[in-house]
Amino acid sequence: MKVLWFSNTPANSDEYFSRELKGTGGWLKALDQSMQNNVELHIAFYHDQDIQEFQYKKTHYHPIFKEKKGLLSKYLDMRFSKVVFREDVGKYLDIIDRVRPDLIHVHGTENPFGYIQEYVDFPVCISIQGNITVCFHRFFSGLERRYLKYSSKIIKTISGIQEFKIAYNKFSKMQIREQEILQKCKYIFGRTEWDYQITRILAPKSEYFYVGEVLREGFYSKSWEYNADRRFVVFTTSGNTFYKGFESLCFALELLIDSNNLDLEWRVAGVSENDGIVQAVKKKLGSHYPKKGLRLLGRLNEDELIDQLLDASIYVMPSHIENSPNNLCEAMILGMPCIATYVGGTGSLLEHGKEGLLIQDGDPWALAGAVLELLRNPGNSVKMGAFAKKKAIARHNKTKIINDLQKVYSEILSKKRK
Repeated sequence: MKVLWFSNTPANSDEYFSRELKGTGGWLKALDQSMQNNVELHIAFYHDQDIQEFQYKKTHYHPIFKEKKGLLSKYLDMRFSKVVFREDVGKYLDIIDRVRPDLIHVHGTENPFGYIQEYVDFPVCISIQGNITVCFHRFFSGLERRYLKYSSKIIKTISGIQEFKIAYNKFSKMQIREQEILQKCKYIFGRTEWDYQITRILAPKSEYFYVGEVLREGFYSKSWEYNADRRFVVFTTSGNTFYKGFESLCFALELLIDSNNLDLEWRVAGVSENDGIVQAVKKKLGSHYPKKGLRLLGRLNEDELIDQLLDASIYVMPSHIENSPNNLCEAMILGMPCIATYVGGTGSLLEHGKEGLLIQDGDPWALAGAVLELLRNPGNSVKMGAFAKKKAIARHNKTKIINDLQKVYSEILSKKRK
């Protein structure tokens, strides 16, 4: 079977280019590694160099050249929040004509790849990763619109454009593109009750298939262990994004330190001190922004992230919207005690009270209370972490996921032949 993926990341070809992409698309790299032994796999992705297609290990890679722009063009793209719609469809079709795949698999709805389903006779399947439409709807769940103006000093200095206003305006256009693509989609791959529900509305003509997700290799071989002598450390993987709940964790940390005089540290990967989200949250929280105990780690690679997780006491996912967040799945498969907001697909991942704690998003008091509960009941925390690991190991079983994906591919191809 010959399968062509359109991907938001270069998957395993980052090794070919000899560069490390911290925190981007590691799960897809893992899936590439697993699938290349089972199908003739081709992957198309945007790239900043104009190079020919190539083979690395057993996968064929097809870079789509993203032309470099001058300062004026970059400024105008930012100023008007430019989003690609159908402009590059010709490039996608050229790759399809060369590969002649049996089936096309588009990973995610964040990019315009899904438009190809209107131009080809090959079956096109689309995996739901996140969902721009719902993220746009939830954009201001934690920070009101007026805080858009507090952005990174670099973007303000160079362009005078507000960082989060750019993101918001781009999302407003991307959701239109996403809805156009999903309206015509025939085959959806998902993995939570939430993405099933939203695609019954956004992709009403589609057939839904459950397909699990492979995690990054390093997380399968490591296990978190309780250490009573270790300082209590809360860990979160977040990002420079409005709706990831950074304001909730900051407020919760201040409540824990002020109200309970706790000696704890809350470490956050994916966020740096100069990020716009930090400036916005400082402005919103004022005196409630943590005076101590908050440690921002910036972006980490896989090994750095695993080391930090294993050194922590609990994991917290405070987002206002998610589907099946990889960061929570990775913490669960390590066996960590976890707290997550009950949003999007998290209820499909973690059973409250058994495999961790689920709380309402945007409620720093409930978040602080949940942290306190795990801190004061280490025996129960360890037990929930063990149940979380058991569930995650079964859910992210690579052999089963690969077999399931191949069966779904075959089922779709059989429908095409009828």
